[in-house]
Amino acid sequence: MELKIRNLSISSGGPLVAILNEEDSVKLDLKALDRVKLKKGSKEAVVIIDIAKRSIKKGTISLFDEVINELQAKNNEKVCVSQEPLPQSLQYIKKKLDGGDLSKMEINEIVKDIVLKKLSEVEITYFVVACYINGLTLYESAYLTEAIVENGKKLSLKKYPILDKHSLGGIPGNRTTPIVVSIVAANGFIIPKTSTRSITSVSGTADTVEVFAPVSHPIEKIEEIVKKTNGCMVWGGALELASADDKLIKIEKALSIDPRGIMLASILAKKAAVGATHVVIDMPIGKGSKVVSKKEANILKRKFLQLGKLLGMELKIVMTDGTEPIGNGLGPALEARDILLTLQNKGPEPLKKKALILTSTLLGMVGVKNPYKKALETLESGAAYTKFKDIIKAQGGNPNVRVSDIKIGKFKSDVKAKENCIIKELDNKLLTSIAKSAGAPFDKGAGIYLNVHVKDKVKKGGILYTIYAERKQKLDYTLKLFKKIPIICEPIKNQ
Repeated sequence: MELKIRNLSISSGGPLVAILNEEDSVKLDLKALDRVKLKKGSKEAVVIIDIAKRSIKKGTISLFDEVINELQAKNNEKVCVSQEPLPQSLQYIKKKLDGGDLSKMEINEIVKDIVLKKLSEVEITYFVVACYINGLTLYESAYLTEAIVENGKKLSLKKYPILDKHSLGGIPGNRTTPIVVSIVAANGFIIPKTSTRSITSVSGTADTVEVFAPVSHPIEKIEEIVKKTNGCMVWGGALELASADDKLIKIEKALSIDPRGIMLASILAKKAAVGATHVVIDMPIGKGSKVVSKKEANILKRKFLQLGKLLGMELKIVMTDGTEPIGNGLGPALEARDILLTLQNKGPEPLKKKALILTSTLLGMVGVKNPYKKALETLESGAAYTKFKDIIKAQGGNPNVRVSDIKIGKFKSDVKAKENCIIKELDNKLLTSIAKSAGAPFDKGAGIYLNVHVKDKVKKGGILYTIYAERKQKLDYTLKLFKKIPIICEPIKNQ
């Protein structure tokens, strides 16, 4: 059947969707959420349909922006519409929901259909949930890693070695990546760092780096930046290096879940897509982080190392303290300030130390002697800061940005100690919730600035932390919503 195209000029947010008139759907024997193939000249697209009784004229088909772009179609052009069977990958998703193990071919088929937009968000959600409930075997994680890389784009740097790092996250203010990248690149090694935006955190690395420079660049531009500076700090989602992974992350973000098997594949797929040969994984451990116990950490470490071996990648796992934020700032702009200060040798000492540990691990993996000393010298001499400015300039940012240039929310509220006390614990999850309520990471200047860390002593009336917001309504809402202070203080007597 041929139908006339009507451009809705509305985005579906990803899925390929079209709307048919009810009478036309009856002729084609179609129901809502069925699939049809649309063909216009040499262009084809498989789309999911919805059905309207009156708003769509008979003989027309209304297309969302994603379909218009796929077909390179215009208003009033004709498109041929035919039935399309359900993707075979749906049977494999059902198999996983039922607790079965998937083969390499079955996982590749699921990933391919995700990339080709043959699966709806609901169907992808079923796959994510199936992996969350039933888990993935080591081999399934390897197959998923390979499928994500195979069905995405790759950087072609033609260098060896290529270094990379990743943090499992889960704790706010853990922004070591720009420091690590700057030190490694300043020592002449290649480190093309692609990062995600926030999934469940106050700020992802890409959200924070975006305060300094654009993070969305085509692959050709990324390769140019890396060849010029040895490193980059970009958003992986803009590159389609791991297109399927980005769609899985979108679902995980909506559900606030992070299935372990998908997480392993997701992390290493991004590393494989940039050609990484040596990777350090930062694994924060402790209450409030993604990995709570040492036992769980050791299990995850073993899986990472086994999967890395299957993929031909050398990995080192560094277990770090995840019981409290490493930096002082929680939120894109506040974390950006911490980074800049650290590169200028004025930042929070815990952030500096952790960045040096991760960097020296990477440098040691590629044969650098006395790697910690080398990393420290690179940072304290200013060479890392110079390299950071080179990378920021190459990515289109201002290399001479000052801490005072980084704007934070103009509405703020100080939370003060009610008595003389010593800080016993910081609640990562509650801190994260407060900062997000204030607007982070979408409002770059929103978040929390910590004045204290565990074991610090505070006098009555001393500021524990400050909440920043870009809008007064956000600040008022946050103060009303959160009555519990995310800092546990033990009173100090007789002071």
